[in-house]
Amino acid sequence: MSVTTQAPARARAGAGSPPGGPGGARLLWRRLADSPLVFLLPFLLVYALFLAWPLVSGLWMSFTDTALNGAGGAVVGLDNYAEALGDPMVWRTLGNTVLFTLITTVPLVVVALAMAVLVHTGLPGQWLWRLSFFLPFLLPVATVALVWKFLYVEDFGLLNHALGLLGMEGLGWLTDEGVAMWSVALTTVWWTVGFNFLLYLAALQSIPGHLYEAAALDGAGAWARLRHVTLPQLRGTTVVVLLLQVLASLKVFDQIYLLTGGGPGEATRSLLLYIYDVGFTGYRFGYGAAVSYLFLALVLGVAALQLWISARRRV
Repeated sequence: MSVTTQAPARARAGAGSPPGGPGGARLLWRRLADSPLVFLLPFLLVYALFLAWPLVSGLWMSFTDTALNGAGGAVVGLDNYAEALGDPMVWRTLGNTVLFTLITTVPLVVVALAMAVLVHTGLPGQWLWRLSFFLPFLLPVATVALVWKFLYVEDFGLLNHALGLLGMEGLGWLTDEGVAMWSVALTTVWWTVGFNFLLYLAALQSIPGHLYEAAALDGAGAWARLRHVTLPQLRGTTVVVLLLQVLASLKVFDQIYLLTGGGPGEATRSLLLYIYDVGFTGYRFGYGAAVSYLFLALVLGVAALQLWISARRRV
């Protein structure tokens, strides 16, 4: 065989060189560069560093008596969980959290839907209404708390001043145990309703117009079209809004911490605020972690129940 015929054969042999060789390394690198895993790798690293690892280490911590100052660390098994289930303050703060969830979820769904329908009907100056309804959601929670604290001041607050003009006695918006939770709920509804409004408005704009035309030809008025066309078409969006709203309300912390600090007494103290106090004031990281994971199980259970009910209704 001639030299010229042997060269292509050696070249073909080199193309299939083992991965350990230079050609194999370049081929492997080229395949990795073309893989979707390269684009997912930054997210996976951040997820593992800031979510997965804290989740695993926190779970381990819940079985120990670790303290904030580094003391302890001995394994105590299920003692923290048993103590949490028997802790009256856990149940008291859980009750406050459930109450807050109940009194905020309904208005945050109903008011958001009413606002979206109102804007969708073609009000003059739609851009101004959309901006006005959504703008509070963009504000930082510290700004929202500061503004509403001034509104709630008993002596010269705007709300008590308005009640005085109506001949009514002012309220202790943040100091009365029977009113404080409702005050926090009012602030939360004003602050966050814009997000649900945006979801409903997007869903309304996706409803086919011929459904309304057919209903109008059948003699359906505005209320009938809302009841028999709009609301059924928004059922999927309502399920999403309810799920997101319940989960967000169960995790309430910021506005309570800034408005009332959990007071007066324990009237507005949420479960997350209690976990924070246990860990960073009481220095009991292990016990706080145990309460956190019990709360996580509750939140996951509520989400699973909502999804199951939604699936049953669709069937």
